[in-house]
Amino acid sequence: MRSIWNGAISFGLVSIPIKLVNATESHSISFRQIHVSDGGRVRYRKVCELDGEEVPSAEIGKGYEEADGSIVPITEEDLAQLPLATAKTIEIMSFVPAEEIDPLQMDAAYYLAANGATAAKPYTLLREALKRSQKVAIAKYALRGRERLGMLRVVDDVIAMHGLLWPDEIRAPEGVAPEAEVSVREAELDLADALMATLGDVEMTSLHDDYREAVEAMIVAKSGGAFEPTEAVVEPAGGQVIDLMAALEKSVRAAKASRGEADTSGEAEAEVTPIRRKTGAGARAGAGAGAGAAAPKAVGGKKSTAASAKKTAASAGTKKKTTSTAGKSAAGKSSSKNTAKSTAKTAAAKKTGAAAAKKAATPQKRTSA
Repeated sequence: MRSIWNGAISFGLVSIPIKLVNATESHSISFRQIHVSDGGRVRYRKVCELDGEEVPSAEIGKGYEEADGSIVPITEEDLAQLPLATAKTIEIMSFVPAEEIDPLQMDAAYYLAANGATAAKPYTLLREALKRSQKVAIAKYALRGRERLGMLRVVDDVIAMHGLLWPDEIRAPEGVAPEAEVSVREAELDLADALMATLGDVEMTSLHDDYREAVEAMIVAKSGGAFEPTEAVVEPAGGQVIDLMAALEKSVRAAKASRGEADTSGEAEAEVTPIRRKTGAGARAGAGAGAGAAAPKAVGGKKSTAASAKKTAASAGTKKKTTSTAGKSAAGKSSSKNTAKSTAKTAAAKKTGAAAAKKAATPQKRTSA
């Protein structure tokens, strides 16, 4: 591998000549800009604003733009004269546990190779010291015109260096976390742990860029004239999950099934309930309700009418019964009154008949002539 920087590691009074090699490479597919109408390349040209002439790379230098727009030229000689101790040296400042380094600070990665036979012994000494201490080294170095922060650690039998962002280059996560307070149950955490344990075992070497492979296949097909565009198949997302426990349980089972593992939980399969979409008047009536709220059951018109008719008939029957009873009572009173009158008349008649009979039976005196 080609080195991009030569210098030395400063480890106390020990100096280790090294070469800096890129540890990563990009496999992204690069596209060129073209003129759509005729397929011609569209290129960028570096043109001087004063004379309008294109400037070759050999004549391009550096400059700092002031607030008023004026340019202060900066040459490589100016930068070389700066009192920068790390211009050609990776200066180790301290050794710290690896967990103290925030992954947000991680930047580009490099391999440090021993430069020459005399560098092999001190290089190996530093590597083994890092292994035994189980720590990483924090260092300063200069690269591409600026001083940087780095972290040295051991990868296999090589010392690797990760460029680190300066602490003041990390932005605070203000306004990113959810504002609402949410409580999580222990059962939900247990299921999340089970899902993490199922998904956590993966061979990193088996991971690859599916999209890049599809782009490469498309380019090969188009260059051969046999490309037939097809519509991408997108799996439907389905309804929104309103039962988190069911979603977690189903995810654990799916992850186990994809790995050929049997589900030994012995529990009945939980169903994930999607939100049903409302249509027509129901959708307009429930527009203000929450997305996961269940719609109340509608009452049929026939059932309501029948119940109402039944109540009306019962009320009418009660009224009729009451009216009939009242009529019977009035009739009874009238009959009693008539019976009393008839009895009184009968008694008077008997009394009159008895008096007449008594008068007829009494002998009358004869009167003389």
